Amino acid sequence: MSAPLADPEIEVERLEKRFGRFVAVAGISFTVRKGEILGFLGPNGAGKSTVIRVLCGLLKPSAGRVRVAGIDVVRDPEAVRQRIGYMSQKFSLYPDLTVAENLRFFGRVYGVSNGALPGRMRFALEMAGLAGRADALVSELASGWKQRLALACAILHEPDILFLDEPTSGVDPLSRRRFWDLIHELAAGGVTVLVSTHHMDEAEYCNRIALIDRGRLIALGSPSELKHRSLGGELLLVECGALGRALDLLAGFVPARDVAVFGNAMHVLVDEAEAGGRELAAFLNAHGVEGVRVARIDPSLEDAFVHLVGAQSPRSTPAAGAAP
Repeated sequence: MSAPLADPEIEVERLEKRFGRFVAVAGISFTVRKGEILGFLGPNGAGKSTVIRVLCGLLKPSAGRVRVAGIDVVRDPEAVRQRIGYMSQKFSLYPDLTVAENLRFFGRVYGVSNGALPGRMRFALEMAGLAGRADALVSELASGWKQRLALACAILHEPDILFLDEPTSGVDPLSRRRFWDLIHELAAGGVTVLVSTHHMDEAEYCNRIALIDRGRLIALGSPSELKHRSLGGELLLVECGALGRALDLLAGFVPARDVAVFGNAMHVLVDEAEAGGRELAAFLNAHGVEGVRVARIDPSLEDAFVHLVGAQSPRSTPAAGAAP
């Protein structure tokens, strides 16, 4: 999928964020265009939430330039907050209020006029699939319904840009898929979406992915680009007995550029699958590993993620550690 070309709605240039001597974000740059869904993918503590909070005007950058909806977030963070919707990774609605009471409250917080609020509430209820449940207590909703309600509250004021910080954490797969259907509906209507996640399947739904590790942007592109171009070689599925011993042996196998365990098999990156596969099988057989089966496979986003994150060295980068 590809987003239509348009002027950038989000512009980030050499963004840094420090907390004392700790570097949470280390000089990243990217843009997001109108109607595009950009996914922030990275391990826990990579700095994803910190970047989003800076973009929302909740944290002041230590260095760099950040513009959201054409507005400098340092000069006028309040104007930025009026143009965006934000959904945090922690459920932030009021469980002792009803669905309608939460919508009404957040509508007023976002400055929706009394005349427009009933219509916006009806739209939000329909969009979130909560029509007929306006009087239900939020505490009685399942987690998937709560997340949809949180999204509905975040778009009551019709924001141009939506920031979602790990919005489906703890939600079952079917509810996550429905949530992403809503995100695509919003993007199709011109809303720009930046969403952080550590779910590989969710990242596949994005137009582009920004892979972040230790506060650094280490890859940016479409899911297809990251899977097929970032590896720089071909991938083998290797099944065998004595998997642990085979893994140790392959640490000294020069043609294996990268090796990772996936379930009861290994994914091995080589320059060329056919020749590399034959050489690898012969190598393991010669060292007494039995039942070796080798096949070329297409890389997954997880393969790209493991390879790109593992390729970062040295491990003690300035941004090492768990980002706030």
